[in-house]
Amino acid sequence: MNDQQTHHDEDEALRPHSYDGIQEYDKRLPNWWLFTLYGAVIFSVGYWAYFHWTGHMEQGWVRVQSRMEAIKLAALNHGEPPDNLQIWNFSRDPKIVEAGRKTYMTTCAACHGENLKGGIGQDLTDATWIHGGKPMDIFATVRDGVIAKGMPTWGPLLGQQRMAEVVAFIISQNPTVEQPAEEKAAPNEG
Repeated sequence: MNDQQTHHDEDEALRPHSYDGIQEYDKRLPNWWLFTLYGAVIFSVGYWAYFHWTGHMEQGWVRVQSRMEAIKLAALNHGEPPDNLQIWNFSRDPKIVEAGRKTYMTTCAACHGENLKGGIGQDLTDATWIHGGKPMDIFATVRDGVIAKGMPTWGPLLGQQRMAEVVAFIISQNPTVEQPAEEKAAPNEG
């Protein structure tokens, strides 16, 4: 067996360089190794193109911000009503606006019209707000209703989250509603 191995080794070409008296054979890399290398290169180019050119991958801070908004929206059903700035921010989120549009079409469109131009109810696209034009004023009107004018109280039926979505949809469709200033929490007195 030694003779065959020695004979086999003598037929192989040696590389011309020598390090510390050690020479190496001039052999091709194994096919499995080459397939692994080329496969990894092709996969990495495809991965990079898919996630970075097509925009399928959100940046970390965008994911965190959208998750925080989702948590705030879910907390509406279990806590205090939202504030003006929070509802304003909801009106800039397409997912929340779309959810509000769906609720609006099933509960509000019969009186206020599908295009928010009014009918039995008030026009919601102009600058005239009978009960206040701030986001929380609109929220309170939806929650408490206006019994004298025939608007039912939607608070118990819709819940805070769906009311906030509806108000966000209305604000997104009305360019006259201005962005509220950031509200500062009042210091505790005691």
